[in-house]
Amino acid sequence: MSVLPFDDRDGFIWFDGELVPWREAKLHVLTHALHYASSVFEGQRAYGGKVFKAREHSERLLRSGRILGFENPYTAEEIDNAVEEVLKANNLVDAYIRPVAWRGSEMMGVATKGSKIHVAIAAWEWPSYFSPEARLKGLRLELAHWRRPAPYTAPNDAKAAGLYMIASLNKDAAAANGYDDALMMDYKGRVAEATGANIFFYRDGELHTPTVECVLDGITRRAVMELAEKRGLKIVVREIWPEEMKDFEQAFLTGTAAEVSPLSEIGPYKFTVGDVCKTLMQDYDDLVHGRLD
Repeated sequence: MSVLPFDDRDGFIWFDGELVPWREAKLHVLTHALHYASSVFEGQRAYGGKVFKAREHSERLLRSGRILGFENPYTAEEIDNAVEEVLKANNLVDAYIRPVAWRGSEMMGVATKGSKIHVAIAAWEWPSYFSPEARLKGLRLELAHWRRPAPYTAPNDAKAAGLYMIASLNKDAAAANGYDDALMMDYKGRVAEATGANIFFYRDGELHTPTVECVLDGITRRAVMELAEKRGLKIVVREIWPEEMKDFEQAFLTGTAAEVSPLSEIGPYKFTVGDVCKTLMQDYDDLVHGRLD
């Protein structure tokens, strides 16, 4: 399938406080973020014209910036309003939205003092990360080579661009081997997350999910946990070791891009796309489309 390059599209991007034509939203090659990963971002979705958990995403963008040592020049409310402005300018109702904040080109070197913080927001039509057919069949995940770093070596609680280098390496390797995605372990060898989504396992009326010591505590993750509790499922947040996966019946991923995506295979471990996965898929779809409180 042919995909338009992201620098050559019609439309508008919100850039440092104003809408600019899509192709004119540019930055210099000596931008600090390009060389030193001093950038944070969000992934959001609009369903039927309404952005799901908009304020939570905007607040996390600001919080991620503070963790990297910079203050966003816009408030959460201003970012929310800018997101709405972008959707309207591009005539989008169902869309993926990408706010990003980064250090500019005022400084070149590891030190950041004096660099300006820039913010941009783009939006485009982008269906679920995985096709409906693949999700209903159950995704196949490879056991990843690269691990999530220890919390004392990287700011794991920030949605920071630099942390996704590991994810890209693992995702590309998995695709080359015929898998849909990869499951990463953390620095201790515990189950962590997929390359861009949190993971859950089901057995005996309980949903088990890894602690967030080394992974991002996803907004979709928390929403699905609330849905599961309403269904009477017990949520168990704990350390999960790879060999435990043989004892689980069902498994699925959660994330803004992935939504709720069931799994059929992780390395040597097999799962069924059962009623729990299907129910939570439907509940989440109802929630984001306003059919569920």
